[in-house]
Amino acid sequence: MRIARFALQGAVGYGVIEGEPEADPGSARIDLIKAHPFGEIERSGRSVEFDEVRLLAPVLPSKVCAFGRTYAEHAKELGNEVAQEPLLFLKPSTAVCGPGDTIRLPELSDDVQHEAELAVVIGSLCRHVPVERALEVVLGFTCANDVTARDLQRRDGQWGRAKGFDTFAPLGPWIETAIDPSDLEVSCVVNGGRVQHGRTSQMVFSIAELIAYTSSAMTLLPGDVILTGTPAGVSTLRDGDIVEVAIEGLGRLVNPVAKEER
Repeated sequence: MRIARFALQGAVGYGVIEGEPEADPGSARIDLIKAHPFGEIERSGRSVEFDEVRLLAPVLPSKVCAFGRTYAEHAKELGNEVAQEPLLFLKPSTAVCGPGDTIRLPELSDDVQHEAELAVVIGSLCRHVPVERALEVVLGFTCANDVTARDLQRRDGQWGRAKGFDTFAPLGPWIETAIDPSDLEVSCVVNGGRVQHGRTSQMVFSIAELIAYTSSAMTLLPGDVILTGTPAGVSTLRDGDIVEVAIEGLGRLVNPVAKEER
């Protein structure tokens, strides 16, 4: 099931996507659901054409939990050791934006980079989830870009500012609830050229291990997001770029890039 969050005529709603919007947007539709998708999903009986709506970030999380150095080749390209245990950090909810939204390059940084990632969307309140049950608390998965001001990351010695700017956590285009995350292709394309490529099977830690590790430290709420790390190939984004994160079975998250305006 694909679940979208969208805007239509000034209202925001959730719905279940029917059809193949990437292949033929004109033939796809969204069946509206009552309330939200956390818990039993109840369709309202109303539907709208897919190309009539504007897709939004599929969730508004209370927090974005993220992991670094989960792919050995990415750790190596930045001159870091592979993490011996999961390396957890947080991005603020205000960093979240959706498909088609502009990634803004802040004046404070000269080296903003893309990081294509698989994102986990939590479906139920949980704490201390064992690894063997970790996927039970998942609503689904979506594409993410863990945008990072690399120069500030190096300078600060911690990652809060470098990864926390507004628009530095694009999510979308929708949530896929029925997919095995263990071996998915993850790629990033900038201006039509592929720059990142890897598979989730190359991760040092499994998706279940990352969920369990996060829940051992904090309560996860429905709609919270976990970013699972990026493969090698990160590069600097420039004003005017178009950056696309594609994940096998999940679709494409496309965002333009522009200088911050104040």
